[in-house]
Amino acid sequence: MAKKDNRGDNAVHLKNSIRNTEARLHESQEYLDEHADEISATEQATLEAKNERRRQSVRSFKSELQDEAKFDTTE
Repeated sequence: MAKKDNRGDNAVHLKNSIRNTEARLHESQEYLDEHADEISATEQATLEAKNERRRQSVRSFKSELQDEAKFDTTE
């Protein structure tokens, strides 16, 4: 028999993912702001590209959270 689709805690997991990703984005941006003159252009570009992917992830998580919120049974 197939397992029942339990989506009750998906919203909680998404909120945690958003919070963690935003924290990493913030830390990385602070690092860039403080050390931009000390790191190579390649490292700076790599971090900026990674931060853009993080921003996209946060947007995607938030969009998915809107879809999942109606299944959140933990609040």
